[in-house]
Amino acid sequence: MRSETRTYRTGDRERVVDLTADAASFVSAGDEVDGLLQVFVPHATCGIAVIETGAGSDDDLLAALGDLLPADDRWRHRHGSPGHGRSHVMPAIVPPHATVPVLGRRLALGTWQSICLVDLNVDNDVREVRFSLLA
Repeated sequence: MRSETRTYRTGDRERVVDLTADAASFVSAGDEVDGLLQVFVPHATCGIAVIETGAGSDDDLLAALGDLLPADDRWRHRHGSPGHGRSHVMPAIVPPHATVPVLGRRLALGTWQSICLVDLNVDNDVREVRFSLLA
């Protein structure tokens, strides 16, 4: 197994960050030809999604999460910005991990699939993502 952690700044707004290029770079840099790439965020308030990006789907995902998890005062977990508690519920919907097959040192994603970090927490703008290749 080979593993690496990279740091991302998500800023002060809800974001979907495309990690696909970094994941592909990590996969191609090793000696392993085939295996499984595990992408994991060690945070309680963000997740990893495999979705289409660039055609509005990332904004649609944020809108859908906004509908499912409104940023209002209904949440019992209340520290931080208004609605912060929803960020702690989101990983039950968008899990903190994804596994992608690797074939011939390349991600075996579908044509329109991207690996993305989903972060609703506007109070913490530094995120770590661990890439682990299991061969």
